[in-house]
Amino acid sequence: MAQTLASSPLAPPRWAQFYALTKPRVVRLIVFCAVIGMLLAERGLPDPVLVAAAAFGIWLIAAAAAAFNCLVEQHIDARMARTAWRPTARGELTQRQALLFSALLCSAGAAVLLLWTNPLTMWLTLATFVGYAVIYTVVLKPLTPQNIVIGGASGAMPPVLGWAAMRGEVGPEALALFLIIFLWTPPHFWALALYRTDDYRKSGLPMLPVTHGSAFTRLQVLLYTLVLFAATLLPFVLGMSRWIYLAAALVLGLIFVVYAVQLWRDYSDRLAMRTFRWSILYLMLLFAALLIDHYLSPWLFA
Repeated sequence: MAQTLASSPLAPPRWAQFYALTKPRVVRLIVFCAVIGMLLAERGLPDPVLVAAAAFGIWLIAAAAAAFNCLVEQHIDARMARTAWRPTARGELTQRQALLFSALLCSAGAAVLLLWTNPLTMWLTLATFVGYAVIYTVVLKPLTPQNIVIGGASGAMPPVLGWAAMRGEVGPEALALFLIIFLWTPPHFWALALYRTDDYRKSGLPMLPVTHGSAFTRLQVLLYTLVLFAATLLPFVLGMSRWIYLAAALVLGLIFVVYAVQLWRDYSDRLAMRTFRWSILYLMLLFAALLIDHYLSPWLFA
């Protein structure tokens, strides 16, 4: 079957199949958050060579984790409309090919981080790989409906990795950024899960909308969004940002809360997808506001 699909004229080019395994859109967001962590760690502009090396190493290991996830969830992906197109689910790539590809990316990323950043960044990034690819994907995801909450720790690591790459340590500011993404993950993911409940039911995974129903999940989305709103004020409280970021955090957070309240009170698939899409834009705008504040505030509020 795999041989037939791989050799079919309708199959994507081999390089495109391997590239698809890396979940490019997800990995781009990971690298974006890591680069923000790098820029925030320095008062001025950081060494561009160090930033490029750290971003490349983190990209390689994040891509390796994504490929390993596709390998482990091959049969689950094949049962879900959202993921059935993946090369491993379609049988276009074999398990051996996906495993070797993941191992090569991970090894290359570790080498880049060790040689051009520092050992702490390498070990933290490898720990993130294990947390996502093994602890979350293999253990937590099929075991508990709280999988995305616990496993969200791996997804919250990028700004910590970026911070460590620049400073060789992890400070309270980096942990505040970690907490923001950690609390953002459940409402972001559960909004999608609400829309894709039938898909997850077919997959056999114990996702919250499947195990506890829509109403309970929508309440959790609202509660996490409220806690997230409070957590986004931490950069201002810690003194790592000033009024530009505070204004942006308040406006963006209020919009997210409005979405969550509407979703809780009057559910529709259309609203769930709008909430999910807003959550992605929200995180990008929030971190962009942190960056703008970091460079403009010293000039405006000197």
